[in-house]
Amino acid sequence: MHSTLKNIFGYDNFRPGQAQPIRDLLAGENVFCVMPTGAGKSLIFQIPALMGDGLTIVVSPLIALMNDQVSALKLLGAPAETLNSTVAPEDNERIWRSVRSGKTKLLYMSPERLMNGGTLEVMRSLNVTMIAVDEAHCISQWGPSFRPEYEMLTELKTHFPDAPIIALTASADEVTRKDIAQQLFGGNAKIYVSGFDRPNISLSVTPKQSWKNQLAAFVKTRKGDSGIIYCLSRKKCEDAAATLNSLGYTALVYHAGMDKFARDDNQKRFVRDPGIIMCATIAFGMGIDKPDVRFVFHTDLPSSMENYYQEFGRAGRDGDAADCEMLFGMGDIRMRRQFIEQDDASTELKRRAHKRLDRLIAYCEAPICRRQALLAYFGEASKPCNNCDVCLDPAELTQGTREGQMVLSAIVRTGQRFGPAYICDILTGANTERIRDFGHDKLPTWGVGKHLKKPQWQSIIRQMVAAGFVHLDVAEYGGVSMTASGKDLLRGAAEFSFRPMSVGKVAKIPRRAKAKQAEQSLSEAESELLTRLKTARSSLAQKQNVPAFMIFHDKSLRDMARQKPKNISEMANVHGVGKAKLERFGGVFLAVLHSEPTSD
Repeated sequence: MHSTLKNIFGYDNFRPGQAQPIRDLLAGENVFCVMPTGAGKSLIFQIPALMGDGLTIVVSPLIALMNDQVSALKLLGAPAETLNSTVAPEDNERIWRSVRSGKTKLLYMSPERLMNGGTLEVMRSLNVTMIAVDEAHCISQWGPSFRPEYEMLTELKTHFPDAPIIALTASADEVTRKDIAQQLFGGNAKIYVSGFDRPNISLSVTPKQSWKNQLAAFVKTRKGDSGIIYCLSRKKCEDAAATLNSLGYTALVYHAGMDKFARDDNQKRFVRDPGIIMCATIAFGMGIDKPDVRFVFHTDLPSSMENYYQEFGRAGRDGDAADCEMLFGMGDIRMRRQFIEQDDASTELKRRAHKRLDRLIAYCEAPICRRQALLAYFGEASKPCNNCDVCLDPAELTQGTREGQMVLSAIVRTGQRFGPAYICDILTGANTERIRDFGHDKLPTWGVGKHLKKPQWQSIIRQMVAAGFVHLDVAEYGGVSMTASGKDLLRGAAEFSFRPMSVGKVAKIPRRAKAKQAEQSLSEAESELLTRLKTARSSLAQKQNVPAFMIFHDKSLRDMARQKPKNISEMANVHGVGKAKLERFGGVFLAVLHSEPTSD
């Protein structure tokens, strides 16, 4: 294993999570790997394929991806080929001769090409020793990226009973993972979930206002960087590219309505040339192997957490810093709901799609670290990242322990089986036939939340889901239930704060823009001091394992930089510095305020 790794790929050591799945494959075991983009998934099947004597079939959904991977392997001297519609007839014959002779070790094919009757017959006569299914999330109907042609792959074990199968994906929640394992392996596989965190990518969500102006402001400091702008419609892709080109950037377009040759040419330019921005629908991206994408900008809400994760995950594959910005507006939610209802899918699939969208909306409204909320969706616990908008530049939160207890009380008293909309109706005292039939209008929690409107309660519940106090059942019927953390909140052993939702008001300018305006009003010396205060805050936050804003808000730090309090007594006059924080952190920040800046 190590000599193949060194000799073929030039690496001295395996990355975390690679070695054991390789050993399992070499021992004839089926393997299912869920690993983040850039973690080296392909190496897990390429190493055993190159070590063995037989043929490894690699199933991949995109021709461009197959061609790129085969070209890369050939540059390494690895005997790999691909059979797809872009291969010339004379090359086709050459490739088949190489495959039959045993010279080719890795053969990349699409699922429909492999599962064609004639191809299967030929393949069964060969020494197929392993099958790799890339982008395996496409096989599950319960996932958001289901592809019908992948369903055929459920028959692989029947056709190749002695060949171990490895399935690989960067994103699949627990429901989707179980479905893939059952369909592809009959449950008989070693499953490795290596974590979903991409710590080099900063995450941010901003209320949508004028998306063109917001896009222009975002790219202003990113001249020369490669990036992807995701848009919900083809027209918006064209508009985004026109806007960027008018500002002096090189922006291309990619969507399904384009001429195929023009689309493919744009993709090649994006992958090969530096500094190009691609304005695309979700038709673009799966398997794009460009390591230096520095940013991903969503002009509209994606359809699910999985798709969002996949889309922003196309940035920073090289491990260097990258930025992901998403614009989020209530109109996006309405459009996404309409798309789900217009889809030709079963009632059950539509219901799950709505629940997945609910979880993404909860993420957008989460009052906690973005990365914590994202990773919690995939079942992974994490510390505050200090690399997202909530950690670095948080909104002012409202103390909502009382409202949280109202929600939990309504959930518990109604049996922990109803959805968020019904719980909101209980809280606002709605007099519906359903509520009367259940007798829930007699509950002590009926009508206790009349001081807020239903959309505000819906926002609070979504934030409670994101914070881990409430569980939203995506797999079943969308009911909400109380978690262990929720029990602590209900009995007063925990607190809850939420980002308040303004009903019927025009959205304020993004808070980061406000913060920049406020910081521009500082003198040069004050700005330098603010930078050092933020550094101290980040260090404290890491040690305390809390988001940075829980130490002090940016507004407090700006006030410190302006006032420059000389002692604890004066520090008490700074905005947002209460007694407890004064006692706990006052000395740390006073030391920063009266220390000399270090020279570079």
